[in-house]
Amino acid sequence: MAEQGPVAARLPTPGAPPVAEVPPRIARSAEPGPLHFARFAYRPNELGYCGGDAAASLFQHVVAGESDEELARLCREFEGAWPYLQDLAASAAIADPLDPRVVEAYWVGSPLLATSDARVLGADLERRFRPRAARSEWSWLSAKPADGAVPHHSFHVLEVFPRVGLMRGGPPTEILPTMERCLVRPARVIAVDDGCLEVEARPLVFEAGALAFGPPRRERVRRQVDGAGFVDDVRPGEDVAIHWEWACDRLDAPRRAALEAAIAHSLRLANTTI
Repeated sequence: MAEQGPVAARLPTPGAPPVAEVPPRIARSAEPGPLHFARFAYRPNELGYCGGDAAASLFQHVVAGESDEELARLCREFEGAWPYLQDLAASAAIADPLDPRVVEAYWVGSPLLATSDARVLGADLERRFRPRAARSEWSWLSAKPADGAVPHHSFHVLEVFPRVGLMRGGPPTEILPTMERCLVRPARVIAVDDGCLEVEARPLVFEAGALAFGPPRRERVRRQVDGAGFVDDVRPGEDVAIHWEWACDRLDAPRRAALEAAIAHSLRLANTTI
């Protein structure tokens, strides 16, 4: 995935200081932040990897388009993602970590990532992950914020997960397939089949001692549960975001480019210490 466009241009360069000012235009979702968060958080919660015991409630809120304090409370229970939202909000001087701009930046990507403060992210990583990481691994992880890492979901998948494992249960036996499933990846819809989609997406591979994305391949992902889902009217030729083999959201061209740019940024940094 190659970085492209203005979003990629605003991401921090590895080794450079963080950008101090908020860019004039920050992409944001049209729906309330808690709903936007739940779109991406539902599937790992259903699998028991993060968050409370309320996958059905997350699902129903998104399907119904209802955002309330109960949903916001459920979002705050995600021990993996919630602190990153707090990091982004603090760095950008945004009061609410569930502000749609913050949620969009974390799961998809936007110029808001360029406001990330290395000190804020570094303190968060030390508090949460230093006790869980081996001393040799922590030395690499602790240096990442100063090198340009930002609180995007792909950073956690590509940098934190290999060193400390899943938020619950530790490292899996097959780490590369798990990393691929955990990444929020863009995918092109090829066919719609009842409650599933056939999509074309690029797999995560390990070649010549580095992580990369291979040529596009066809994959089958779920789009509905009991006839309802988050992208019910999606059609072949459109792009979606997939997470743990679940279709979370539609992606227009700018959002797909933002997601690809954010992942490419995290991937480049990860390969410096792999």
